[in-house]
Amino acid sequence: MIHSTIHKNTVNIILDEADIKPHKITYYCENRDPDFDSKMHNVLLVYKQLEMQFDESGKLIISEDTPIYVLSYDEKPGIQAIATTSDDLMPDEKHSTINRDYEYKHLGTLSLLAAIDLQTGEAIPLVRDKHSSMEYIEFLKLLDDKYPKGDKLRIVLDNLKVYTSDATRKYLATVPGRFEFVFTPKHGSWLNMVEGFFSKMTRQMLRGIRVKSKEELTNRIYRYFAEINEEPIVFHWKSNLDDIDVSEEIIVDTLPVKKSS
Repeated sequence: MIHSTIHKNTVNIILDEADIKPHKITYYCENRDPDFDSKMHNVLLVYKQLEMQFDESGKLIISEDTPIYVLSYDEKPGIQAIATTSDDLMPDEKHSTINRDYEYKHLGTLSLLAAIDLQTGEAIPLVRDKHSSMEYIEFLKLLDDKYPKGDKLRIVLDNLKVYTSDATRKYLATVPGRFEFVFTPKHGSWLNMVEGFFSKMTRQMLRGIRVKSKEELTNRIYRYFAEINEEPIVFHWKSNLDDIDVSEEIIVDTLPVKKSS
């Protein structure tokens, strides 16, 4: 029996011509939410109705109706507090960039809970060591104290379990009618506008940051938010809104306490 072989270069040529890359893996996200389209439509309806609250110059139109404040909320866990082990070397005639020692010291992590007010652009932070139901409820209380009593707070958020936990529901029962929630579909967190804010924050502040303590990192995060809020920028969602009927009713969840069976 005669065995023929193909040279490695020939195999590579065949794969290149067919644009096949067996050494690479492309990941995709399986749609596991049967109501993905309807939930996405509901979030886009929130954004479309928001756009109707601004005039042609982009100024917010003050309504005589009972205000509904709309916020986009999420959490950014695992923000690393990293310290250098040697001083950075500043640029000089031999080096055009800052030179930093490869070694570093890990001081721990922080969790950022944050919302952006979609009508004013104000960014609202809470920095804690973790992000359980306790911290989330603390953030809701922060919002409750911040906004005028009697007005509704409508929050766009994803599907983290702490948002619908028994502890969260019990707190919400103490402030009936105050909060209402619009959930993005599963694997649809990209519909939440605060994600764009987090991306900007990472580029502008967090990337490459070095601190001497977790407390310093906390203070620098709060300072970043304070600087952003000196000249807040209102986020506007523009994609896929043309076919949204602004007269539709937004589906909200108030998360009542679950009845025991």
